Amino acid sequence: MSEAAKLALEDGTVYSGIAFGADGEVDGEVVFNTSMTGYQEILTDPSYRGQIVAMTYPEIGNYGVNSEDVESQRPHLAGFIVRQLSGRASNFRSEGALDDYLSDHGIVGLAGIDTRSLVRRLRTHGAMKGVISTQELDDATLVAKAKSSPGLVGRDLVREVVPQQPCEWTEKLSAWTRLDHDQLPGNAIAPGFHVVALDFGMKWNIARHLHDMGCKVTILPGTATADEVLALAPDGIFLSNGPGDPEPVDYGIETIRKLLGQTPIFGICLGHQLLALACGAETFKLKFGHRGANQPVQNLLNSRVEITAQNHGFAVREETLPETLEITHRNLNDNTIAGIKLRDLPAFSVQYHPEASAGPHDSTYLFQEFRDLMAQGRAQLSDA
Repeated sequence: MSEAAKLALEDGTVYSGIAFGADGEVDGEVVFNTSMTGYQEILTDPSYRGQIVAMTYPEIGNYGVNSEDVESQRPHLAGFIVRQLSGRASNFRSEGALDDYLSDHGIVGLAGIDTRSLVRRLRTHGAMKGVISTQELDDATLVAKAKSSPGLVGRDLVREVVPQQPCEWTEKLSAWTRLDHDQLPGNAIAPGFHVVALDFGMKWNIARHLHDMGCKVTILPGTATADEVLALAPDGIFLSNGPGDPEPVDYGIETIRKLLGQTPIFGICLGHQLLALACGAETFKLKFGHRGANQPVQNLLNSRVEITAQNHGFAVREETLPETLEITHRNLNDNTIAGIKLRDLPAFSVQYHPEASAGPHDSTYLFQEFRDLMAQGRAQLSDA
């Protein structure tokens, strides 16, 4: 790791550092994540498609990478920025070095820049378009490329990450995740519900949680129609996370609109935004987004505060909420909507990741609530 590399932002700022990972040049929206650990999960989260991610924690790579902690088949972000890349991967679970992992997957990395300065700039001016390059090092040229990059607004990035074919999920939670999981409410119950998950860029740990509570999990591409979903006779429908601007995902919004009232629905992150759009609300782009494993959210139904993992750059605009929607959770950093539910139909969603163990189990009750809705739905069918 000795080759020079640069990051250029659309406002004309240029940072010089050292390349790691793959050689090349990439553009994307430059954002930051405040997690101290979990970089492998961040790298493989499809929600980061089209983004260059800077880590605020100063040293990254110290515990290496392994095949158990991935959230998809490969990294999806455009580029990766760290203050210091650890020269040693020291962990008994490690199967390789972060540098080699990024190189193997063609992800360009940049180390050795002042990430505090970068994050302050992004917090002040908002997320910006940028370019990382190990090839072109002329400042003016790189800034021009950053200005001309497409950005995220109006782009349908979901189509770039959805699975090509349906599949049945069979993998349970990692033994490390489950060390105290047996103590969670209702974990021993195996109701045998069938959940159809619409995959808009789903993190695998969501499917693991659904499977771990005894559900049969069928994953469909987020492009699936309502008829294709209902043909599988699900007990519940899950709406996954995913990348970018939710408004261009009109096919997903239309499908959800047709599914409302058919069976219980639970959405996370992009799935939360799509549910709100399907009900008539609007979304907007946040200044610099919420990304990290330390985001406080208050459950308005019981006043409890949860420490959550989040990764989104868009949110639901509160003043556009129809009467059919009730706010259930709020982000305590900026008071934006972090959860909603329908008043008269069995559907709810949150703008964070309850499967990510940030609390570590503060938010896993949401899977229990989804299961309860499915049980109520099955009971109503039996009564009918």
